[in-house]
Amino acid sequence: MTALPLRIVPCLDVRDGRVVKGVSFQGLRDQGDPAVLAAAYEEQGADEVVVLDVSATPEGRATRLDVVRAVRAALSVPLTVGGGVGRVEDASLLLEAGADKVAANTAAVRRPGLLSELAARFGAQCVVVAIDAAASPATSGHEVVVRSGAERTGIDAVAWAVQAADAGVGEVLLTSFDRDGTKRGYDLELLRQMRAAVSVPIVASGGADSPEHMAEAARAGADAALAASIFHEGKWTVAGVKEALREMGVTVRLDGAGREAP
Repeated sequence: MTALPLRIVPCLDVRDGRVVKGVSFQGLRDQGDPAVLAAAYEEQGADEVVVLDVSATPEGRATRLDVVRAVRAALSVPLTVGGGVGRVEDASLLLEAGADKVAANTAAVRRPGLLSELAARFGAQCVVVAIDAAASPATSGHEVVVRSGAERTGIDAVAWAVQAADAGVGEVLLTSFDRDGTKRGYDLELLRQMRAAVSVPIVASGGADSPEHMAEAARAGADAALAASIFHEGKWTVAGVKEALREMGVTVRLDGAGREAP
């Protein structure tokens, strides 16, 4: 179990200015306006919000700054933004538009020096390495996939996290490609392996369908539990998740302002 309160983080996967959600990054369905959803999740008690422009890298462009500005205007809790971050300049524009942290994925795998450049320019607290990991017999268990899951790299996911942490990133956003959108729960073995390898905070992503899944992630070493479908579809509110977690003995913030429970 994490020592600090488990952060509950709604995720907004954005394509063409709209929130979408699918399974293993495919079959994306419209879920609504990102600024409206972000404001609703903050009202429910979200500790942070993540915005990922899922079509930025496949389309060879940067994240849409208008979306970031709109979400920032509706939000006061921390905001992480990722998608198409390939240069220090891309990250600078996102931070200027209102992001508190920037997440790099495909470009960092292609050129690992990007992470140290970002950390040197903006500080570790602003830099997240987003790792999409898929089960693979070619590695110790999981390999990094890039370009929104379209390309397998053969790179061991845990080894890549260690390299990223050594480069100065302040957080790992770890998504199980195989579990994404399946509602089967987080990949706990992957989380345990990652927790044993790195000391920076880990955000668990991919597969959440219940507070029980989030409690499992916390016990496996996650510092934050990210979810999308259960919030977008109205199955759970952030407040409902936190209350259920508190009843299970998981320490959470009662609201986004930092008050804790139990």
